[in-house]
Amino acid sequence: MTAIVLGWDPDRRDGWQFAYTSILDTVRATGFAAVAWPAHSTATPGADAWIILQGATERGLLGHGIVATPAHDDAGSLTIDVDLLLPRGEHIPESVLLGRVPDFAWGAGLPAGTPLAAADEQLVRAVWAEHVSPSDADPVAPIPGTLPASALTRTLVNRYEQDPDARRLCVAHHGTGCTVCGFDFEATYGELGRGFIQLHHIVPGLQLTSDYVLDPVTDLVPLCPNCHAMAHRRTPDPYSPAELRRLIRGSSHLEGEVVSPEELLAQADARRIMGTQNRDQ
Repeated sequence: MTAIVLGWDPDRRDGWQFAYTSILDTVRATGFAAVAWPAHSTATPGADAWIILQGATERGLLGHGIVATPAHDDAGSLTIDVDLLLPRGEHIPESVLLGRVPDFAWGAGLPAGTPLAAADEQLVRAVWAEHVSPSDADPVAPIPGTLPASALTRTLVNRYEQDPDARRLCVAHHGTGCTVCGFDFEATYGELGRGFIQLHHIVPGLQLTSDYVLDPVTDLVPLCPNCHAMAHRRTPDPYSPAELRRLIRGSSHLEGEVVSPEELLAQADARRIMGTQNRDQ
């Protein structure tokens, strides 16, 4: 599938305009936003689409998406599932693209839906990967655009666990230590682990009505990836932090394992410490 380039002039005052702010909010909340983009193109569903700024002062690579539906002859538009947008002012400058991908015509007037040759797309993907940071919520998830769309499967995520504003409020209240096991990434990995923790949404699914409003302090808790995965081993309602703590206390060793007196003492100390922490919470 041939990737395409979609140009956006933020200075344009007439005709169709890319609703950047609302689309950015939707992408952050749900992982992608469907956009009907005026373009006459033969791009097929599943092809990568690169969003290019073409304003007077803002020029460069701004975002990535995937073609969802082919162009309609009557409307002359593509449906693009935009899955990542950079903040305005933090786009990859056109000068970088000109230096790294010199064979593509990055100038003004680029028709929307212009195909991108496979060799050029590999270069664009490399530039994109160097400039875009992994998600704080899930750093092992591929960054949209760093792998071909054909190599990925879209999965739904809990938007409450991904919301950046809710994350800041939750972490400010609870800290970055795991609520279940107490693991702290900064204490173990130093600067690399500073501020990292996953969030778990503890509200049962049956309570998520249309008028539900998230409380980041009471509805989200910090969990390390191990405890987060174990919480979701039960569906539809995951294990609660309290249930996981009880499971940890009840699983001091594996069946058939030979445990030394020193290990038994360490396990007893751990249970005592965790019991004290639980009473304080």
